Amino acid sequence: MITLSNGHRFSSMAASGALAFDGRGWPWEWPLRWLGLLDPKLFTIVAKTVTMEPRRGNLRWWNPLGCVRFLDGGAVNAVGLTNPGIRWWLSVAAPRAAALEYAMVGSITSDDVDELVAMATMMNDAKLVALEFNASCPNSQSRLMHDADLVVEACRRIKAVSRFPLILKLSVAHEYKKIARETEGIVEAISINTVPWAVAFPMKQSPLAHLGGGGVSGKLAQVWTWKVLKELTVATTTPIIAPSIWEYGDIETVRALGAQAVSFGSVFMRYPWRPTQFVRRTMS
Repeated sequence: MITLSNGHRFSSMAASGALAFDGRGWPWEWPLRWLGLLDPKLFTIVAKTVTMEPRRGNLRWWNPLGCVRFLDGGAVNAVGLTNPGIRWWLSVAAPRAAALEYAMVGSITSDDVDELVAMATMMNDAKLVALEFNASCPNSQSRLMHDADLVVEACRRIKAVSRFPLILKLSVAHEYKKIARETEGIVEAISINTVPWAVAFPMKQSPLAHLGGGGVSGKLAQVWTWKVLKELTVATTTPIIAPSIWEYGDIETVRALGAQAVSFGSVFMRYPWRPTQFVRRTMS
């Protein structure tokens, strides 16, 4: 269980974008929500990451699986940062989530620290339990992926203007131990993103090579993401949120590795009912 400085407590999180922009899930998941097989209120929900201006990315509403491939024991996705921009999110998605009383975390990204500060300031008007700084989109050429000092500076400056607890989303490709150490006391939790295809399968072409390769998730990612989890629990006192949950037994495994909460990501794509089942089982 993680307790943030504002008193919000959680042990189960829906990763950025897993339940779309407002926590209701993607349209193809709505029937499961209506039937009670997917219950957003069981999770602290990270909204899909937004940028200052709308970004096309690779997700097409008429063909949502065009940027996703299911693999044996996981998935690879190259959704990218498809989003309508922060102004749309604040005017449409955030109020909808607030009306439904979802525990929402806003998520922002940019290579420009001044822009991140502006976005974090804009987020102060929303009803959120925390703010996530996504420094780790696996399918972008972002400077954030290669400049640890830039990530640390961004965290400091976001924290200076935000009224919310700050969650940092890192990649296995980051200098993650350095970043974690230097953001202690600034960041209140760290989550871990999908694994860039080139890291997971350096000698094999991605089925989404035409979209940049994508990020690998699920059981296929565990050898990398759980290594990061284990190392971070030693390197920092900041609570770590474990990724790559695919089976119910994975929850106990990551707790033994030191995780204080779990995050459900691509399992929502492949088996959207499983996270709700798993959380209900832990509560029984």
